[in-house]
Amino acid sequence: MTANPRIALLGFMLESNGFSAPAEEAEFRQKLFLEGDALLEDARAETSRDPGGIKGFVAEMDRAGPWRPVPLAITSAGASGPVEQGFFDRYLVALAEKLRAALPLDGVYIEAHGAATATVEPDPEGTLYAMVREVVGLDVPVVSTLDLHANVSRAMVERTDLLIAYLTNPHVDMFVRGEEAGRAMRELLGGVRTSKAFVRLPILPASVTLLSDRGPYGAAIARGQELCTGPILNVSVLGNFSLGDCAKNGMSVIVTSRGDQAAAEAVARELAGMLWARREEFIATLTPVEEAARRLKEACDNPALPPLLFADVADNPGGGARGNTTAILRAFLEAGIDRTAFAIHFDPELALEAHSKGQGARFRAVLNRSETTPGSDRLEAEAEVMALSDGNIVGRRGIIGNRRQALGLTAWLRLEGRIDVVFVSIRHQCADTATMEHLGLDPRALRGIVVKSRGHFRAGFDDLFADEQILEVDGPGLVTPMLSRVPFRNLPRPIFPLDEAVEWTVPVDVSVG
Repeated sequence: MTANPRIALLGFMLESNGFSAPAEEAEFRQKLFLEGDALLEDARAETSRDPGGIKGFVAEMDRAGPWRPVPLAITSAGASGPVEQGFFDRYLVALAEKLRAALPLDGVYIEAHGAATATVEPDPEGTLYAMVREVVGLDVPVVSTLDLHANVSRAMVERTDLLIAYLTNPHVDMFVRGEEAGRAMRELLGGVRTSKAFVRLPILPASVTLLSDRGPYGAAIARGQELCTGPILNVSVLGNFSLGDCAKNGMSVIVTSRGDQAAAEAVARELAGMLWARREEFIATLTPVEEAARRLKEACDNPALPPLLFADVADNPGGGARGNTTAILRAFLEAGIDRTAFAIHFDPELALEAHSKGQGARFRAVLNRSETTPGSDRLEAEAEVMALSDGNIVGRRGIIGNRRQALGLTAWLRLEGRIDVVFVSIRHQCADTATMEHLGLDPRALRGIVVKSRGHFRAGFDDLFADEQILEVDGPGLVTPMLSRVPFRNLPRPIFPLDEAVEWTVPVDVSVG
């Protein structure tokens, strides 16, 4: 075992929607950019900006014994478009310089998302891992955590000793996966060498079918954890990010063992077979907007019915959407619905105007006045400014529980005297009631809530809404799970369910050198 090891800490996190505008440097710096000591201070703080991987890794390494953390840098734009190539190149060069200056190192931990593309480079994580491997050499352990929506390339698996994907969707285990990475790093420092198996399947699942507590995906994750015994160090079942529109698309399985190649391959083949056998269950079924309006009108008119939560899944900023489509809001206004809130709508211009007018002001609000994205349609309504904030919140539950998040200038407006909308200036999905409650808007007093989120809201609202009170609505947006409507250009083909009669069998050779 290496005594008092020097471990570099770094990260690059982006989920790239192939149909969204490029993610530029300003967006990364706005959402998360930490370097050097500030990175380590954040990881050890009670509330942090880090999504949880580095925080968990540091906590486990601190607990296990002496070590010397070498914090380099981490940045994240959450979900957006492909990273602008110039920024990615500059960030990679800066990381390489920091890494070389930190030598000699005993290990490297990388917090990544795994579903990035760049405006030129198709595999940014593979390129990042290759740079790290080139600088530190073949004998230094390199461990990385991934989102379970990662689009995994073979190069990513080859250039690391261990990839660890989240097990939960909604994602509430980032800290725990960071701890797992810390424990694994200690094993690798003690001399363990890994063997890896990797299978990518020609399945493009709808995002709403990838909850980890149900369906074929939940079953595969659960079976993988049953098999994670003996020589098996980690089993990761990755749903992929279908809107990535890249050659890496497709569900995948990574199995890492403590030197037992045959065991890793057997587990990978079993899980791939399970997923393929249940592929028909990865097709989405959503509620039409008109039906959603009818159901909510019933709930508003009949207090004996339970309140409802509607997920505007196609306009989820957590998948790279704009977070400002108006189809559902327009339908609810036209249906005469009241006691309902929309959280959260991205409209910096309207939020700024509300701040300039002040609390209590009444005016004609114009939503999306400068937007050109299809579905982000202009809408006008009479508005009253109910409350204002700087948008700095700490999450209550779920994916942003105990994490600091900046929404930018934020305004709660009441439209047409009936429907409340929270407008923000930094694009985020609504994953937690804190986005509403910090303004004084009480979700418990409402008959309906509409969230622009695909699934992470479930962990932030689960104490208020049971499954039977949640409807996933078929509205417009850049991340629609109705994949037959998406104009894909770069997917590996054929792929299920877009292509008919896709024939596939689990490969005999699933080893990774």
